[in-house]
Amino acid sequence: MNRLATASYPPDRNWPLVASGAVLGCVGVGVIFALAVLLQPMSTATGWSRGALSSAMTLAFLSMGVGGFVWGALSDRVGPRKVVLAGALLLGLACVLASRSATLWQFRLTYGVLMGVAVSSFFAPVIAATVSSFEKRRNIAVSLVSAGVGVAPMTMSPLVAWLVSHYDWRQTLLIVGLVAWALTLPAVWFVRASSIPESASTRDADDGTVADAGQAVRSRAFIVLAVTYFACCAAHSGPIFHTVSYAVGCGLAVTTAVTIYSMEGAAGLGGRVLFGLLADRFGAKPVLVAGLLVQAVAAVAYLGVSQLNGFYVVAIVFGMAYGGTMPLYASLAREAFSPQILGLVLGAAGMLSALGMALGPLLGGWLYDRYGSYTWMYIGSMAVGLGAAAIAVWFPSRRRPREPGTLRALAQEG
Repeated sequence: MNRLATASYPPDRNWPLVASGAVLGCVGVGVIFALAVLLQPMSTATGWSRGALSSAMTLAFLSMGVGGFVWGALSDRVGPRKVVLAGALLLGLACVLASRSATLWQFRLTYGVLMGVAVSSFFAPVIAATVSSFEKRRNIAVSLVSAGVGVAPMTMSPLVAWLVSHYDWRQTLLIVGLVAWALTLPAVWFVRASSIPESASTRDADDGTVADAGQAVRSRAFIVLAVTYFACCAAHSGPIFHTVSYAVGCGLAVTTAVTIYSMEGAAGLGGRVLFGLLADRFGAKPVLVAGLLVQAVAAVAYLGVSQLNGFYVVAIVFGMAYGGTMPLYASLAREAFSPQILGLVLGAAGMLSALGMALGPLLGGWLYDRYGSYTWMYIGSMAVGLGAAAIAVWFPSRRRPREPGTLRALAQEG
C-alpha cells in the first residue's frame, strides 16, 4: 500500500517539505564532500595516497546508489519520514565512527559504505514526495529542494576548512557528525507529502504515465533517463572533487582553493532556481540538454586557468550548469511515471547516477597518481558530458493532456 500522501497540504503549497529537503540535502552532500577539503591534510597525517582516500568517496557513491534504490522503494511503502529519520541517525554515526578509524579499510567502511547509505535516504524519498506534491510549480519546487546541495559548498565546506585549520582531521569529523545530527533530526519532522487529490490520481491513470514498476524499468523513458543521469554525474563528479587539489597545485592556498568550490556551489544554487523557472516555462527536456552542453564545455575550461579570478569565472559557469541540470531528472521522471512508483524509479535511476559520481573521484585520483596532473580528467569530463547531452535528446516527449475546459470548447466548436 502506497503511503506517500500523508499530509493535509494542498497541491503546490507543501513548502515546509521543500525547506526541510533543502536542509537535508545541504548537510548530506556537505558531509560527503568534506573529504575533498580533508584530502590533503589526511594524506599528510596518515600517509594514505590521494587515490586511496578517494576510493572512500567512490564507495560512498556506490553505497548511495544501492541505498537510494532500497530507500526509495521502502518510502513508497512506509512513507518518506521514517526513511529519512533512519538516514539522519546513520549519518551522524558514520562521521563519529570514521573519526575513530585506525586503518584505511575502517575509514572506507565508515566514511564510504555507511555514510553513503545514510545520505542516500535524503534524495529519492524526498524528491519523490516533492514531485508528487506539486503540479504547476513542480520544477521550481524540486529545484529549491536540490538547492540545498548548492548551499553545501558555501556552508559545510568552509566550516570543515575552518575546523581542520584548528583541529586534526579526527576531531573535525567528530564535530561534523554532531553538527549533522543537530541539523537533520529537526528537519525530519517536516518530511511529509501532500495528499494527492482523487482527480489527479484519475488523471495519472489516463495520461500515459507508467504505473507498473516492472514495465517502468524496461521502458525507453527510464533507460534514457538513467543513462543520461549516469553520464552527467560521471562528467562533473571528478572536477567537483579534485578542483580544490588542482587549484592548490596551481599555487593557491588550501583555504583560498576551497572558495572555488564554494563559488561552484553558489552558482549551482542560482542555476537550480534559473533552470527550474526555465523548465516550468519551456519544458524540462530542452533545458536539460542545453545545461549538459554548457557543463561539458565548462569542465575542460578549468585547464585554461591558473589564477583565482579565472577559477571563479569557470566555477560560476560550471556550477550553474551542473547545479541546474540535476533537479530536472526528477521532473522528467514524473512526466513518464506514476507517483505511486516514483520512489522506486528515482532510486533505480539514482543508483546509476551514483555509479557515475563514484567513477569521477576514483578516475581523477588514479589519473593524477599516474600522470602527475589532472589534464586527462578534465578532457574526459568534457567528452562524457557531450555524450550525456546526446543521450538526453532521446528522452520521449509527452504531450500534456488537455484541460477539461479545452475539451468542452473543442466539442462546442465541432
